[in-house]
Amino acid sequence: MTINAELENLSQRFGIPLASHLEDYPLVKAKIHKVPYSFAKHRLVLPLDEIGGRLLVAISNPLDLQSLEEVRILLEMPVEEYLTSKAALEEAIERCYHQKDHVASDLIASLHLDGKKSDAEEDGYDLLEQKSDSPVIRMLNVMLIEAIQQGASDIHFEPMEHGLDVRYRIDGVLQMRHAPPKEYQLQLITRIKVMSRLDIAEHRLPQDGRIKLSLGGRQIDFRVSTVPVVYGERLVLRVLDKSNVLLGLNKIGMRISLLESFKKLIKRSEGIVLVTGPTGSGKTTTLYSAISEINSSEMNIMTIEDPVEYKLQGMAQIGVNPKIHLDFATGLRHILRQDPDVIMIGEIRDKETAEIAIQASLTGHLVLSTLHTNDAPSALTRLVDMGIEPYLLSSSVLGVLAQRLVRLVCPHCRFSYEPLDGELREIGLTREHLKDGTLVRGAGCPQCYDSGYKGRHAIYELMNVSGAIKRQLLKSADALELSRTAIDEGMQTLRQAGAYLAAQGLTSSAEVVRVTRGCEEI
Repeated sequence: MTINAELENLSQRFGIPLASHLEDYPLVKAKIHKVPYSFAKHRLVLPLDEIGGRLLVAISNPLDLQSLEEVRILLEMPVEEYLTSKAALEEAIERCYHQKDHVASDLIASLHLDGKKSDAEEDGYDLLEQKSDSPVIRMLNVMLIEAIQQGASDIHFEPMEHGLDVRYRIDGVLQMRHAPPKEYQLQLITRIKVMSRLDIAEHRLPQDGRIKLSLGGRQIDFRVSTVPVVYGERLVLRVLDKSNVLLGLNKIGMRISLLESFKKLIKRSEGIVLVTGPTGSGKTTTLYSAISEINSSEMNIMTIEDPVEYKLQGMAQIGVNPKIHLDFATGLRHILRQDPDVIMIGEIRDKETAEIAIQASLTGHLVLSTLHTNDAPSALTRLVDMGIEPYLLSSSVLGVLAQRLVRLVCPHCRFSYEPLDGELREIGLTREHLKDGTLVRGAGCPQCYDSGYKGRHAIYELMNVSGAIKRQLLKSADALELSRTAIDEGMQTLRQAGAYLAAQGLTSSAEVVRVTRGCEEI
C-alpha cells in the first residue's frame, strides 16, 4: 500500500520508521498470533517480526504509547514501533488472524468416526472463539470460516451417492471444495438445521431459516434453504456479510455519465425506476444504494422485500410472509395508506403487484423495483406480457437499469496477450480501443484458487424512457425494436460496458461474453 504524505510527516515528526506491505513481514505471512485477536483489533497494533530480541510492532497512532507498553508487558520483550496507515493495519490484522489455508480440508481428512452426536447450541456465537470436542461442530465451523474468508456468497451442501459434496459460490461461480465422509452427512445437515431453528424431524418438505453468527466482531447472517432430494436433504446457505456491502451510488462502479443520469431518475418525485438482471447480479445493492442516496428526515421511505436482507436506518422495511398471506400486493396496498414518498418493491412478480406499483407512481410516489430480464428494454416487454397496458407504462416508467457482475482478472497471475480479430469482433472492440494492443487473462494461482479471477465489478445498461421510447412502446412493445431505439438514443449496452472493462485490462473477453450472453448487440 502506498505511504501517503501525511504518514511521512508523522514519521518525520515522531521519528518512527514507516512500514508498508505488512503482509510480507514474517509473523503476518506465517499467521503467527503473538497477541489475541481482540487485543490487536481493538488496540490496532500488530506484531510483525522478531529481530535481535526485539519485537517489531505496527501502529497507526504514534501517540498510543499505552498499547505498546501493554504489548511489552504481555510478551515480556522490548518493542520497536513502525508506523503505517489504519486501513493497511486493519487489512493486515484480518490477514494474519484468518484461518490458515486448507484447514477445513485437513480437518475433514483427519476425522475418525467416533459415534458422537453434535449438541444443539444457541446460535450467535463467535466462530473464532467457539471451541467444541465434536468433530461435526468443528468441521462445520471451519467450513463456515473458510467460506467467509474466501468471499463466498453461497455454501452448497449437496448429498450424492458417494457422500456429501460441499461447494462455495465465489465471484458468481460454484467451486468444489470438500467431500466429507457420508457418515457425517446426516450430522452436518442436522447441525445446520438446529442452528437455523428448523424442524430436524422433517425431511420431506422444504424449509427456510436463518443463522446469526459473528467472526471476529463481524456480524454474519446466513439464509438457510433446505429441499429434499434423492440422496437426502440439500442445503444452501446464502452468506449475508454486512461488512462487504458497499452502499452508496458512488461505490458500486457506475461510470460518471451513467451515474449522473441515474441520480436524476431517482430524485424525481413520481414515477417508476426499474433495476433488472439475474439472481445475484447486485440488484438489491443498487436499490439500497439508491434509497440511501435520497434518504432524509423529510422523506417517508418504505420497502417491501422477500426477505429483508439488510436493515437500513431511517426507513420502514416490511418482509413478505406467505404463511400469513402477506405478499407483495397485499403489503403494497397497506404501504400506500402510510403516506409514503418513496416505495421500494423487492420484485414485481405478477400483474397485481405491477398494477398497484403503476397506480402508486401515477398518484405522486416514486417507486423503485426489480425485474428478472436479460436487458433493460426487455423489462417493458415483460410488463406488457404480464397484461399491463403500454400507455400506462409510457406514463409511469422513468427508466430501466440492467446490470451484471463480471469477474476481475486476478492481479497475482494476470498476463497480457495479443487477441485475434475474431475475439475482438465478438465483444465489439477494435485494436485502437486496446491498451498497448493487448487484452488480459488470468493463469490461475493459489490467490484466486486457480480460477484466474478475483473480485467482481458491475456493468450497467441504462435506458431512459424518452419520447422516442414512448412512441415505440405505444407502436410495439417488441424488445428488439425498443433496443434499437434506445441505442439510437445513445444507450450503452451491457456488452459495450463489459468490453470497456476488458479494454482497460480489468476483465477478460471470455468473461464479458459469458456474462452478457443473451444480451448480444442488435
